[in-house]
This record gives sequence, structure tokens and C-alpha cells, in this order.
Amino acid sequence: MIAIRLQIEGRVQGVGFRFAACLEAERLGVAGWVRNRHDGSVELHAEGEEPLVEALAQWAHHGPPGARVEKVQRTSAQSEDLGSFRELPTI
Repeated sequence: MIAIRLQIEGRVQGVGFRFAACLEAERLGVAGWVRNRHDGSVELHAEGEEPLVEALAQWAHHGPPGARVEKVQRTSAQSEDLGSFRELPTI
């Protein structure tokens, strides 16, 4: 089991990125959350089995149609013992 945090920059707000991330995470069986940041980026926390988390991280490099991902910063994270994936309020 691993946990990661991604900060995704580019045209990632107003294009359904959070909604699509939730669908992709649910499809993969990954727990975590996604939220917009006031700086225009999207922050994503994912945890679960390594190959599934890695698949979500790869998806985040392009996102949904309409998104234009320019940069993805990745850091290790502590597990939050989440049972599902959800959207959080903007910070």
C-alpha cells in the first residue's frame, strides 16, 4: 500500500478534472480525495495498492478531455485510511 500527493498545474480547473478524477479513482479502486487550490492548480491525494495508485498518477498527467496538464509535482504522503475517493472544498 502506498499514498501519494499530486499537485497538478495547467488548465485543470473548470474542465471537469475533479469529477473525472473521482470516476477514474473509483474505477481503479483507489481511495483519496481531490480539490481545487486558489492558485489554479488541483491537488490530489491517492492511496491504495501501488499499481492502482500509479495508474491514477499516470492518468493525472493528462486528465479528462479539455484539460491541459502542464506540470505534475509528486510527493509521498501518509495514509489517511480512507475508504473511498471524494472531492473536497477548495483551499
